[in-house]
Amino acid sequence: MALTETARKNHDELFPGQLPALAITDPELVEIFNNFSFDETRRYGNLDIRTRLMVQLASLIACQGMGEYRTLVGAALTVGVTPVQIKEVVYQAVPYVGMGKVSDFLTVTNQVLTDHGVELPLTGQSTTTLADRAERGLSVQKVIAGPERVEAMRAAAAGDEKHFQDYLAGNCFGDYLTRGGLDVATRELLTLSMLVSLGGCEPQVKGHIQGNLNVGNDRARMLEVINALLPYIGYPRTLNALRVLNDVVPAN
Repeated sequence: MALTETARKNHDELFPGQLPALAITDPELVEIFNNFSFDETRRYGNLDIRTRLMVQLASLIACQGMGEYRTLVGAALTVGVTPVQIKEVVYQAVPYVGMGKVSDFLTVTNQVLTDHGVELPLTGQSTTTLADRAERGLSVQKVIAGPERVEAMRAAAAGDEKHFQDYLAGNCFGDYLTRGGLDVATRELLTLSMLVSLGGCEPQVKGHIQGNLNVGNDRARMLEVINALLPYIGYPRTLNALRVLNDVVPAN
């Protein structure tokens, strides 16, 4: 098997003048993967390259694919994803993946950015204060999840668990989803990518499929994202995501 011309062209766009690290030791696997990832799956949909790379970066953080993540950060910079956008992908992973898994990816991100001549720290993107984070976070949460669902969740929480609902509003949404650098629609695609890639999060995947719909990302857009993740997360998690998507938004 040889690389298709399309796979070669798309690979060169992201990695000009670079051969995959495994091309010498595992040429057959590289050809199979690159033909699938850089040609066959790229034929589906119209997901722009910058969004494709951002959702793939989010996915790789969630599934702990450090080597591929490092490689794709450089590719993202090559095609115009900004340092702020890359950092926001990493920051948004904290409430969904946890700092225990994210911290090493932040370190690698900083190394790659520094190697590309980016001066750190970047301009801050926080838009809330300690005084308004809960109120503003709750407002964004209601935009994404729907006011009725948010109020129902808060009302249904057991008495000794109500503080978790406050954490969701103030921390998850108030500290992170209100940040600059990326719009809410893009952030919801990132969240969906992380939840799909974590595995075992089908209830949350279902909620954020509806959240994506609420902020303007339709079934076609979400299918494009799931399709872009497939080469990195494999078929079981991809098929689980499709099942939940079909439950929420049946195919026409």
